[in-house]
Amino acid sequence: MINHPTNGLDDVVHQRVRLGILAIAHQARQVEFGFLRTTLQLTSGNLGQHLTVLEKAELIQIEKGYEGKRPRTWVTLTAAGRAALRDEIAHLKQLIHQVEQAETAPTADQ
Repeated sequence: MINHPTNGLDDVVHQRVRLGILAIAHQARQVEFGFLRTTLQLTSGNLGQHLTVLEKAELIQIEKGYEGKRPRTWVTLTAAGRAALRDEIAHLKQLIHQVEQAETAPTADQ
């Protein structure tokens, strides 16, 4: 039985917004809620729901505090989050490779 790369994709991670959150948090080390909301073009409520999913899966850590007198929420990737992102990217690379191989393979009519 052939194991297709899509079988390894994680539904929690693979969803477009959550993948974006993990990628941005990985690059920034710690990212502020407002930056994520603006960058991913989301409402606060929508972003909050995605952050809750990722936090329950223990892929991110959320820290609330203040910057001056303004309340802030910061998001940090956990070790499990870094591993999940790395795994997701590896499966996506395998999938891309298979698609590219199929495009360059000779067909029966060639």
